[in-house]
Parts: sequence; structure tokens; C-alpha cells
Amino acid sequence: MTMVMRSQIFAVLVSVLVWLLLGCSLSYASQEDIDCLRSIKDSLEDSFGYLNSSWNFDNTTEGFICRFTGIDCWHPDENRVLNIRLADMGLKGVFPQGIVKCKSITGLDLSSNKLYGPIPSNISQIIHYVTSLDLSSNNFSGEIPPALANCSFLNILKLDYNSLTGSIPPVLSLLNRIKTFSVSNNLLSGPIPYFNVSLTAEDFAHNPGLCGKPLDPCQSTSKGPKTGIIAGAAVAGVTVAAIGVAIGMFFYYRRVSVMRKKKDDDPEGNKWAKSLKGDKGIKASLSNTSMSDLS
Repeated sequence: MTMVMRSQIFAVLVSVLVWLLLGCSLSYASQEDIDCLRSIKDSLEDSFGYLNSSWNFDNTTEGFICRFTGIDCWHPDENRVLNIRLADMGLKGVFPQGIVKCKSITGLDLSSNKLYGPIPSNISQIIHYVTSLDLSSNNFSGEIPPALANCSFLNILKLDYNSLTGSIPPVLSLLNRIKTFSVSNNLLSGPIPYFNVSLTAEDFAHNPGLCGKPLDPCQSTSKGPKTGIIAGAAVAGVTVAAIGVAIGMFFYYRRVSVMRKKKDDDPEGNKWAKSLKGDKGIKASLSNTSMSDLS
């Protein structure tokens, strides 16, 4: 066998191997997307039967999931999900974390359903490449996860009409591609971070404590200085009282010390004075006796 023939055979074998590896990779990716949709269907309560009526996993032909209600694929004949659009289907449950298996999605719309609970704190690991995320008009609660800032491809982020609390994470201002951002009608508070896009007051309206552009400015609180004055006065009062007590104790112990010193100088106390008085009494008694004898 000549060197040329060996080279040709080697090239053919390499090509076959590459196609086999590519086919296995595509097959694996397709299976992950199928598992992704199956997990979504299993995890949500489908009150109106939208998923049960069209999401049939008995079909195994290539591209069969692309005919599911609410599913867009990259190509009609390829089981690779591009967008998941399940808005206003009456779906009930928590955020379906099985979406993490749909690794190629760029859009997720779960708006106008009955989803509840917190938005996952690891949301960026579940939908890292999405450009559009719509979770509006549900009953999501808890705080907005700062991890959303890691979804750096986001152009649209809609979280309005939920029950979200806390503040808007300042790190969300790092979403440089954002064009639409809405958190109105929640329970949010605190200052609005700066966004590199023109947003309206409607995007933040009906939150009890939000402030800052484009809403009213945040009010500076005067509680801090008053608290400082009160605390200073309290410290001063305690200090003065301590000094007063110290002075009182000083004079008290000084008086006690003087009295002890006097007692030490005259250990017999006033016995000497008493004895002197006694002597005078004896002399007076003798004098009286003498006068009586003379008479």
C-alpha cells in the first residue's frame, strides 16, 4: 500500500469520526431539550390542559417538540429549543428549574400565570443566555435575585405585577444591553439604581418605598443627627453623674479618714474629760462638807 493511499484512508477515517462525534453531540443536546420540556410539564399544574393536549412525548421523530404549544425551535426539524412562551395558560407552581436543561433558549415568557414562591437565587445558571425574560403578572415573592445581573445578554426583563419585596439590587445596573425593565406593582422599597437606558415612572410605579429617578427623590432623613444629639446628651449625663458620685465618695471617705485619725490620736476617747469633771465634782463635794462642819 502506497503512502498516498494510506493518507487518503486516514483522512476518510478522521472525517467519519468527526461526523460520528458531531452526531452524538447533537443527539445528546436534543435529548436534553426533550428532558427539559418533560420536566416543565411534570412540575407545573396544567389547569386548562394546554400542555397535556399538545406536549406528547411518545413521538420520537426529529423536531417533534417544535410542534408543542408555546415552543419555538432553532430549526423546525431539530429538537433544540429557542424560545419557551407559556404566557396566560393558567399554569400553577414554582419556577420550573428543569429549564436549565434547555441550554440554547434565548427567550422565556411565563407571564400571566399562577406561579409563586421566590425567583431562584441561581437564576443566571438556569437561563444564562436569555435575551428576554418575562415573569410578570404572577405571584412571585421574596427579593429580586442579584444573580440576574449575570444574565448579561438580557434586553427585556419584566417582573411587574408580583409580590416582590426588598430593594432593587444595584448590580442590575450592570445589564448594559437592557432596553425594557419593569418592576411596577410590587412591594419594593429603597433607591432605584442607575440604568444606562431611559426608563419611565410607569416602570417603577406602585411600589410603597421606591424613590429616585424617574420617581420622586429619596428623602434625606434627619433621624441620624437627632439620634446623635440624644446619644451625646445621654453620655454627658452619665459622665456628670459619675463625676458627682466620685466627688461625693471622695468627701465621704475623707471625713471618715479624719474621724479615724482623731480617734487614733485619742484612743481613750473623752475619758480624760470625764475624769477631769469627776475630780472637780469631788473637790466641790469636799468643799460643801467642810462648810457644813463649820456651821
